[in-house]
Amino acid sequence: MTAATAFKVLTQQQWADFERERVFRGAPVDIADGYIHLSTAEQLEATIAKHFAGQSCLMIAEVDLIQLGDVVRWEEARGGELFPHIYAELPIHAVVSLQKRD
Repeated sequence: MTAATAFKVLTQQQWADFERERVFRGAPVDIADGYIHLSTAEQLEATIAKHFAGQSCLMIAEVDLIQLGDVVRWEEARGGELFPHIYAELPIHAVVSLQKRD
């Protein structure tokens, strides 16, 4: 079963750019891989530990995957787990909540 929402971890600068532009085109790793990486609620802490260790002031955006429709693909990644990937730009209206993590 796949979740209805997933999470994108952003730096404060990435969030500020997202708010200004109203669309997120991806972090450098997303652009390099050709899709925007997201994590489920269960995967979020491991993602932060692996990819954002030592960073503070992170913004955790909860994304409505249902609203995004067919641009979301669930694909195997770390340890064979299925992760949601967005094969498009992420519009700000798909963000349903935001948390700041210091």
